[in-house]
Amino acid sequence: MTRHPEAPASPASPASPEYPEDLEQPGLVRTGRSTFIRPIRPDDADRLVDFVGRLSRATLAFRSLGPVVRARDEVIRRGAHVDYLNELALVALAGDDIVGLVRYLRDAQRPDHAEVTFTIRDDHQSEGFGRLLLEHIAAAARDRGIRVLEADLLADNVRMINVFLGSGYRVETGPPGQIIHFDIAIDPQAEAVARAERREHTAVRRSLRPLLEPRSVAVVGANRSPLTIGHELVANLLRGGFPGGVFPVNPHADEIAGARAYPSIRELPEPPDLVLVAVRAEAVPGVVRECAEVGVKAVVVVSTGFGETGPAGRAAELELARFARASGMRLVGPNCMGVVNTSSGARLAATFSPALPAPGRVAMSSQSGPLGLTVLDLARRLRLGFSGFVSVGHSVDVSTNDLLQWWDEDPGTSVILLHVEHFGDPRRFARIARRVAPRKPIVAVHPGHADTAVDSLFAQSGVIRTRSLQELFDVALLLSHQPPPPGNRVAVLTNAGGPAALTVGACAASGLRVATLGDRTRQTLRSALAPQAEVANPVDLTPMATAAHYRQALDAVLADDEVDAAIVLFMPPLADKADEVASAILDAASAQPSKPVVTSFLGGAGVADLLRRGELVVPTYAFPESAAASLGHAAAYEAWRSRPAGFVPDLDGIDTDRARALLAGLSAGAVPASVARELLECYGIDVRDEAGSGPGRDAFLRVDADPVFGPVVAFGLTGDYADLMADVAYRVTPLSDRDAREMIRSLRAAPLLDGRVGGRGVDLAALEETVLRISAMVEDLPEIEAMDLRPIRLSPPGEGVAVTRAEIRLCEPKSREAV
Repeated sequence: MTRHPEAPASPASPASPEYPEDLEQPGLVRTGRSTFIRPIRPDDADRLVDFVGRLSRATLAFRSLGPVVRARDEVIRRGAHVDYLNELALVALAGDDIVGLVRYLRDAQRPDHAEVTFTIRDDHQSEGFGRLLLEHIAAAARDRGIRVLEADLLADNVRMINVFLGSGYRVETGPPGQIIHFDIAIDPQAEAVARAERREHTAVRRSLRPLLEPRSVAVVGANRSPLTIGHELVANLLRGGFPGGVFPVNPHADEIAGARAYPSIRELPEPPDLVLVAVRAEAVPGVVRECAEVGVKAVVVVSTGFGETGPAGRAAELELARFARASGMRLVGPNCMGVVNTSSGARLAATFSPALPAPGRVAMSSQSGPLGLTVLDLARRLRLGFSGFVSVGHSVDVSTNDLLQWWDEDPGTSVILLHVEHFGDPRRFARIARRVAPRKPIVAVHPGHADTAVDSLFAQSGVIRTRSLQELFDVALLLSHQPPPPGNRVAVLTNAGGPAALTVGACAASGLRVATLGDRTRQTLRSALAPQAEVANPVDLTPMATAAHYRQALDAVLADDEVDAAIVLFMPPLADKADEVASAILDAASAQPSKPVVTSFLGGAGVADLLRRGELVVPTYAFPESAAASLGHAAAYEAWRSRPAGFVPDLDGIDTDRARALLAGLSAGAVPASVARELLECYGIDVRDEAGSGPGRDAFLRVDADPVFGPVVAFGLTGDYADLMADVAYRVTPLSDRDAREMIRSLRAAPLLDGRVGGRGVDLAALEETVLRISAMVEDLPEIEAMDLRPIRLSPPGEGVAVTRAEIRLCEPKSREAV
């Protein structure tokens, strides 16, 4: 069936259907241009008429598959009325105009099939709107039970044909001819996900260039009075040596901080790439609209008075973001403190902070505007150099996920720090972090302390989680100046016994092991050190140790194959030897560059002049416990990075269609036991009526739908292990084979499962596969709100795993993110 783009795909619903706000999403096309995608609304009728009126005859012919007959305006207007279930249309906006439209109409005879049509305005073709709209309509259609999108295209509609064939979905084509039929299976294939991620990565980086590498910057709300936000934004840009144009905007001033001022954005000598907005909240929308009119590409709103004031403020900032994205702009904030970029010669200090970081290799995203002042001041005091700093504020547009993709390819950044108060899209965060973390460590601080979902997400993604800003910076000091240790075995050198004992305890608490030194190492130490020195680990050099003693001892332990890192303590009663000892430490560290060396030196913290030589820096910590904790985090990160990367396997024996059919007639609430059993069997999970009395263990597996993170899987042994010892492991779906394996082996009771304690153990291979099948099940069936499988009988190796009781609860189908 073919229709003109202006004709409605079906009559308007007689009832007023519920508008699906969850489908309102920002988007980026291949060029990096921002857009806003949302479902069509009845008030779009006039926009739709205007959209169709701008289409060329060639575009109309592609859509109508033949001769062009323009429909009457009243017919076009009816296309703005859909029921959002059997018929759905999404529009891509540029400003207030529709520039792209995709629509599906469900097949009444085959309700899991739908006809889909795409129309892109001529002046926006070849920018990537077709591919972007396909990703969004596919996600929306899947959530509404549609598995195949069907389309008919003219054979010479090469652009759209390439969109389908290059999507990564399974595409089947009909026989060649003037009109070609396409069946697009929109289950999220791995290749579709990978291609979407590559497209997004390129688009995000292009969209952020005007923000982080602008050619010119304007400041709206620039103030003549020093120590005001509007003044300091201009002054910092100039003090920082920004190489492009700096344009203060103030209708009542001729000059601000030495730069010529202009009455408005429209009167600037050129449209700036970036505009900093520091005006009252009620004036911000007008400024942003003016920015859009002159072609600004990025806006940073430092103004307060938005989401932190309540629901009205939150609505205002969301509308601000919608307008900015629809106008092709990226927006940082509101309620932020600006942007800093010292990498690649950008020299951008677009912030009002009185403390500006020195150039370095650490980049940071902070979700708290006020906290950013503390962060930059702490970085200055520790002398920790930054390649970039972005205070995202309320993060209504530019997010931590976007910045990760920028810093991933930034040659000037080697460590990424995150202050994360909330997750906008944790699944997208996990995908990006898993890609970035093997190359560049990501260190995060999150305010929650007992949040299993956050811990699981970070653990699966390779993100180092710290519990305080101080610990965040401690880890950053190490990773920005020293390599991560190849293992967890540590040598401790000291000239004071008390601090050494504290260090040993801190190492144990941080997952480190005090290394057992080899015979040759101990012999070397015995011959080099004073007779009263202790040559076991920790190595006590005595208070009278000289710089030569430090050099010889550190050389010896770093050369030992049983040592992965060294913690050096220097706390003499008199500090007159400090410069000589520091030089000895630097000499030894440079001779063994593959093993990290950290110090607690004279009670200082950060980067000390004495412990810096050119590019070589040995970080120092005020207390040895901080040094040990930082090394522990780095060792755990390196262990994660060195393990084989996991993948989500394709499991056989799964009947997804039958499972969906079982759920089709059920409402929210508990699933009947017989249906729960059938659902598990659809996913190849063994279900038995009785657990049996033979050897083995009983376990449980629970799934709960976290409102932010999605399905969270919990696993443990039944009985006292979980109830009294809280020995439960958690992971966020989808699980890779590595996630399933590490989840099981992370239990304290794991020795009972692998046979190290208490007999033969259990069938771990079957258990891992069962966990993966449950993960696949809850990913395929988003209606599942909760699941509790207990007991699960874990039989000895080779004898399998069986579920004996299952409880499953359903909710209303939930929208998932675009692939």
